[in-house]
Amino acid sequence: MAAKGTWTVIFDDKIIINQSDLNPKDGQPIGYKIDDDAFWNNPSYSNFWAVQYQNSNTSDEVEFKDETPNDTWASTGLDFQPFIDKWNAANLVYQQQEWDDDNVDGETEAEKIARLGPRPTA
Repeated sequence: MAAKGTWTVIFDDKIIINQSDLNPKDGQPIGYKIDDDAFWNNPSYSNFWAVQYQNSNTSDEVEFKDETPNDTWASTGLDFQPFIDKWNAANLVYQQQEWDDDNVDGETEAEKIARLGPRPTA
């Protein structure tokens, strides 16, 4: 896969990366390992090696495990939204944990909310 898509999915590693959402700490794209075997064991995904979804070279979005030439995501007939939903859920958990861990000694909850804003929710 030559070009980087908006989303990257690496099936064997069970990782979904949002290339357009950068971590403010290091400027790197945010990716999460999704530990959900039922999700990854979907028979429709059995031949996928990696996906670069919303790639500028759409004919190179899907890389297959076998000798099938790279192709478009549209050619798979599958919806990409489940990957986005999994990433969104993992990102929410991460943001909530970051908020929970960002404490100042002696700070009240109201002061914390004033400093950080409300705790992230769906």
